[in-house]
Amino acid sequence: NLAAQIPATIVSVNYRLAPEHRFPCAYDDGFDTLKYIEAQNYAVLPSKTDLSKCFIAGDSAGGNIAHHVTHRACKDSHLFKKIKIVGLLAMQPLFGGEERTASELRLTRVPFLNIESTDRMWRNFLPEGADRNHKAANVFRDGPNFKEADTVPEDFPSSLVFVAGFDPLQDWQKRYCEGLRRCGKEVWLVEYPNGIHGFYNFPELPESALFVKEVRQFIQEK
Repeated sequence: NLAAQIPATIVSVNYRLAPEHRFPCAYDDGFDTLKYIEAQNYAVLPSKTDLSKCFIAGDSAGGNIAHHVTHRACKDSHLFKKIKIVGLLAMQPLFGGEERTASELRLTRVPFLNIESTDRMWRNFLPEGADRNHKAANVFRDGPNFKEADTVPEDFPSSLVFVAGFDPLQDWQKRYCEGLRRCGKEVWLVEYPNGIHGFYNFPELPESALFVKEVRQFIQEK
């Protein structure tokens, strides 16, 4: 539904899944897809595709992957002559940490996600022995050796981040936006107070149509 309504060529990445394939396999697969497109050029894409206006997008765990793939692509931008990333679409991205946030403690009986399920996801994905303050989960983490500015490359693109009022992850998502802004990056935060995690998968919800409209406008303005 989203792909049909936005002015873009869509590439869907069949990345490897945890627990069989842990960090950083999913990130590597996303980055390798960019390198493949760069090398193949229009042999694998419609000729009207504009590689100079690329967006990296993902929802939930995919939103986390989208951030890390974008980070790596910007850091290694010398590898890309045709591809230019102009936007990040993070749809209720999955971030976390050892701290329990207010929204995680409050929203324990909402659809799809709770502390137990997200803890299990992180255990399945992160390296053996790592806690949730690992850089994959907690992007803007605290600590004596942590330099916030180092977490975001200079040419990190504008970001559109979606947050929902009944998503236990919302506090982490808002902190992510705050961290990007502190690093001088352009961020649009769109909040749907009545939304649940993955609300855009239900076209009968009014927020679903609003979500598509926001994504389309963000892409068109770039």
